[in-house]
Amino acid sequence: MTETRIAAVVNDEVISVADVTSRLKMVMLSSNLTDSPETRQRVAAQVLRTIVDEKLQMQEAKRQNVTASEEEINKALAQIEKQNNMQAGQLDQVLKAHGIERSALVDQLTASIVWAKLVRRLVSQTSVVSDEEIDYALKRAKETANEPQSRVAEIFLAVDNPQQEDEVRRLAERLTEQMKQGARFSAVAQQFSQSATAAVGGDIGWVRADQLSPELGKAVAQMRPGELSPPIHSGAGYYLLLVLDRRSGRAAGPEDSLVHLVQIVFPLPPQATEPMRRAAIAEAQNAKTTAKSCEELLKIGKEKGSAQLSSEGRLRVDQVTPAMRNIVLGLEVGQTSPPIVQKNGVGVIMMCEKAASSSAPTVLSRDEIAETLMRQRLETLARRYMRDLRRTAFVDVRV
Repeated sequence: MTETRIAAVVNDEVISVADVTSRLKMVMLSSNLTDSPETRQRVAAQVLRTIVDEKLQMQEAKRQNVTASEEEINKALAQIEKQNNMQAGQLDQVLKAHGIERSALVDQLTASIVWAKLVRRLVSQTSVVSDEEIDYALKRAKETANEPQSRVAEIFLAVDNPQQEDEVRRLAERLTEQMKQGARFSAVAQQFSQSATAAVGGDIGWVRADQLSPELGKAVAQMRPGELSPPIHSGAGYYLLLVLDRRSGRAAGPEDSLVHLVQIVFPLPPQATEPMRRAAIAEAQNAKTTAKSCEELLKIGKEKGSAQLSSEGRLRVDQVTPAMRNIVLGLEVGQTSPPIVQKNGVGVIMMCEKAASSSAPTVLSRDEIAETLMRQRLETLARRYMRDLRRTAFVDVRV
């Protein structure tokens, strides 16, 4: 395809073949898909549909006088760098090295930011979560507190008309194959999923099987943590699900404890040599020996390790990644773990505080339940809003 050719016309705006090519490069880079002509051909139609949707979102934002500030865009760029263990400003170098225009990424982020604002505005104008809804959800949460829950991530691929059915199914199958070969689920979700959860890598949080549609609930109930589902047809499209973790319904135990942790990381490049690993382990061991408090350890991490990866936080033990959970459970207050070799570097964890777990399973607060209900409503309205924009638009696809 000639780069100057028109790929699609969206109302009065043109999407060029060059725009699609640039986005394909970005998708391949960020999602770790195998960059081959076959893969590009399989995902090109979905990538073009995504760009069309972004054009419609930007046009609607302009009509509604909704914009994305430079600060919001820079914050989104910084978040991408953090997620990919990059130093500040390194993203521009990576894009340039792969022949990707920075403006292509900025356009994608801008559309995401203004769309989120548009949907939130619509929700605030048309939908309020009532006290009765919160009361019912709270009652239901207490009744089911002892039932098993799974932490699930999703990729949703919409089928807007019957003619797209086979194409979307084949794309879902291709993405499944690529993720089994090493492509990151969260990155694929961010690039391809048409759910609001795409912004957080598809993570929908902890759910019971009965909170999902029958098809999805049945699949999740049969999956193990770390397992990826085949494409599942449900509702208006196909879902790919990943079970991140599972917890059984029970009285609260050690894994429900609230902990305050500091983690520091001495970064390693993807192709680190053995001498580099040994040096990072030595630095981590020295930090463990030197630091007498969480404050001191965090300071060492910020100054000598990775300022972006070194952090502190308060969370439940069951929110810690399964690989780290046993280490955290074995720490007493003031105690530091041995050096931990991770994909992105060598880390050390210190236990700052540990709160005794309650004797009853955790039940969400009214505010948390209201937020969950609003998020579900937002998801429904976002899909309806997008469907309406597509229905009333003039879209001429030419490739």
